[in-house]
Amino acid sequence: MNKTFTPSRIAMAVSSLVGLMSVVGAQSAHAADKANTKAAGSYVTGDFHNHTTCSDGSISMKKLIDKSAKTFNLDWFVQADHGGSSARNCTLAEDPFEPVPAGLGLTNSPTGPYPPATYPTGGQPASTKKGPSQTWEATLPNGRADIKGDGTATPKAMWRWQEIKEFQYKVTEDESRARQKPIWIGVEQNVPGHEHVSTTVLKGQLPWPQAGVAGNATLQAQFEYCFDNSDTDTSRGAENQFDCTVAGSANNGQLDSVARKITGTNSAATANLGHLKTVEGIKWMNEKAPTTSYFIPAHLERAGPYDPIRNRGFNIEHLRNFNNAAPNVAFGFESMPGHQASATRGEYSPARGNPPVDSVGVGTYGGSGIYAAKVGGVWDALLGEGRNWWFFASSDYHNRGQFGPDQRESSQDFFPGEYQKDHVMVRKGANSLSAEGIIDGLRSGNSFAATGDLIDRLAFVACTVNPALPRAASKALVEKAAANALTKNAEVRINGCATMGEKLVVAPGADVIVAIAVRDPQGTNNSPYAFANPSLKQIGVTQPLNAPVLDHIDLIGGNVTGYVSPTDTTKYAGLEGSAAAVNASAAVKKVFNSTSWTATADGVRVMSMRMPAVKASQYLRLRGSNLPASVPFETDANGNPLNDYEVSPFDQTIAGKVPCTDAACPAHLRTSNGVKYSSYDVAAWSDLWFYSNPIYVQVTNSFKVAGTK
Repeated sequence: MNKTFTPSRIAMAVSSLVGLMSVVGAQSAHAADKANTKAAGSYVTGDFHNHTTCSDGSISMKKLIDKSAKTFNLDWFVQADHGGSSARNCTLAEDPFEPVPAGLGLTNSPTGPYPPATYPTGGQPASTKKGPSQTWEATLPNGRADIKGDGTATPKAMWRWQEIKEFQYKVTEDESRARQKPIWIGVEQNVPGHEHVSTTVLKGQLPWPQAGVAGNATLQAQFEYCFDNSDTDTSRGAENQFDCTVAGSANNGQLDSVARKITGTNSAATANLGHLKTVEGIKWMNEKAPTTSYFIPAHLERAGPYDPIRNRGFNIEHLRNFNNAAPNVAFGFESMPGHQASATRGEYSPARGNPPVDSVGVGTYGGSGIYAAKVGGVWDALLGEGRNWWFFASSDYHNRGQFGPDQRESSQDFFPGEYQKDHVMVRKGANSLSAEGIIDGLRSGNSFAATGDLIDRLAFVACTVNPALPRAASKALVEKAAANALTKNAEVRINGCATMGEKLVVAPGADVIVAIAVRDPQGTNNSPYAFANPSLKQIGVTQPLNAPVLDHIDLIGGNVTGYVSPTDTTKYAGLEGSAAAVNASAAVKKVFNSTSWTATADGVRVMSMRMPAVKASQYLRLRGSNLPASVPFETDANGNPLNDYEVSPFDQTIAGKVPCTDAACPAHLRTSNGVKYSSYDVAAWSDLWFYSNPIYVQVTNSFKVAGTK
């Protein structure tokens, strides 16, 4: 509806955005209902999946926290070793730094940019009696006698429940309060019937800004004892006398009478028992800590499709089971895995495990698993049901492959905050940042994830438009609202608008404007490489690897058609390509780039699109990259990411596809006939993406978006 722009009309539009951006008819967005009352907040960064020597990592808790909270300046951090047991004492710090050789221009201070001492990948050997690779048995006052629960090996391993409750929790609380950042304990659960899940049970823990009385991680320890597939201890946590009963559950009769937990898992004799136990664990979290727990499947495509007689894989029906059991606890997945610098990016591969099975999708796609990377795939299917099911990323830090932890190169992992970041809206109001607020933010879906600092700020909003307002004015007002929110690293808080994780309710035929503002941070990211991006160099673009530029943003959308039951086996076989794991309506609705956004010198990009006469309930989400469409071995003609083995083949005897010809290309890259090829960390820094969580638009008299308020 084009109308003449008069001075009075412009003045009216600018002076009353809230009034003019009103909802059509009597319906309003959930976000709009609370726009003037919900607490203000901002986006903060963190990581919830990483490892120390208390499981299969290579460094101490203190060093990992220091790298995360100080070196890479994350706002919050969850230390989350595997469940099970470990012989090593990760609460011990690394040994004092050795003097740096003279003449290198480096510092002897452990706080300097290049600490001089580096140790082998596995940390210092326990035989040296130094550092966090020393055993619990060798470092506790009473040695072996201080290690509780069963176990006969020498050195004796400590069950993770004891590590958490008696040793690790104190380190996180002390570090949290000293650094004045929320830092707490979680567990990467070895999930019965499946593979791995990032979990937290926060209740009882008192990280900063709490002060005074010490907290405890008893409930987190109990969860690990009760529901981790690798914890076969039957002692009930010794003096703790843990009981894994779930109130009112029909499965309590399956608890072992001695261990007071379900001791079986998936097997030929007990098909699907592990999955049942996992769902019981979600119910337990919902009972014990319903607002301070989360259950987020990790690198879930990696282990292949689900196997009812083995512990591996997640199909879409299991994600539905989890979400149905406790939607406030099981609300998303980590489909952008860690291990991004590995030779097999994300450690996704063919022929994985015993017996061997391919990862779903075989490899990652632009660093993400196929469940999220494929438009119309598993994530779009879940969003098409209207579920609160959100996208997350994590570092999964273990080690740096052939490099020491203080070297900048990596042939395995990146530190938390170095490469991937989860940006989460946390509502502070008059209060300080808190762990409870962070978990609320994760649960809300108001978050986005990015690699390589491709973007560091995002404002994404959908607003209904007063039909009396000229189109140009509507566009300008919503874009201005997004740009203003971006400046504050905040969200648009206007009646008649919704942002990520929220639902906009509109009357049939309403017009909706979608506005996006992002910041492509200027300067360099954490990459140690300044030579030209070898992937872009193929198409004649010279762009420093440590100074990426956002090329485009895809606005992806699909229809919402209601929940699918996990037991409706007539509709799907459970695999990634099956009918119930596909949303055929999902598509790229609009591609924004330099021809369709406005740009400023400080890296801000602002854009919008009008959706006229909306008739069907739907969702909208974003992804963006530094790579345009049709980059050989990286993106297809529509800009979709290709399998990352196109760049760096899984078969290590095959030469890579993208040569790295600059004299500064590092020596550790895959090399064939004297030619270096993009691989390991160079391949990861070359191929950057961000993903947003969705905005829902619910049309009255169409399908209801049931999962999101």
